Amino acid sequence: MKTKGINHLALVCRDMAETVEFYTEKLGMPLVKTVSLPDGGQHFFFDCGGDTLLAFFWWPDAPPAAPGIASVEDFPSKGRSAVGSMNHVAFDMDDDQLEASIAQLKAKGVHVSVPVVVNHDDSPRGVSEKVHEGVWVRSVYFRDPNGIMLEYAALLRGFRPEDVAHEPGRALETA
Repeated sequence: MKTKGINHLALVCRDMAETVEFYTEKLGMPLVKTVSLPDGGQHFFFDCGGDTLLAFFWWPDAPPAAPGIASVEDFPSKGRSAVGSMNHVAFDMDDDQLEASIAQLKAKGVHVSVPVVVNHDDSPRGVSEKVHEGVWVRSVYFRDPNGIMLEYAALLRGFRPEDVAHEPGRALETA
């Protein structure tokens, strides 16, 4: 069995009209498919580039958002979410577009979590104020109107065998 990548990620929104406006007008992602569900809900698909889709379900009686449990409250200080939840969605972007994306997002009224591009590296801190040869990805973090954490991410290099250098953690056993 071999997959070709991610077809779509399906999330839940609180207001489909607001979500359509955000993704089409603020992020420039075309709405490419709409579905009316038999239970009164909706399922809409956006083209997020690279032959991938971002989809949203909406139901008028969906449970409310649960920041800090089912989603991230903010990044980086409150960047944890519960087991089985979605932490964030990262969209691929060219590095030379990242700086300009912050100004564009802010001009459109979008909350940007960290007002600078974050340079992720392999240092103990995990980030660097400056770009150097150890920086492997640069990111901009922001939220949509549903509180979903989004990221524009630019990989600076391909992954290498030495990038897999940690043993996976295990859940703590309970008595």
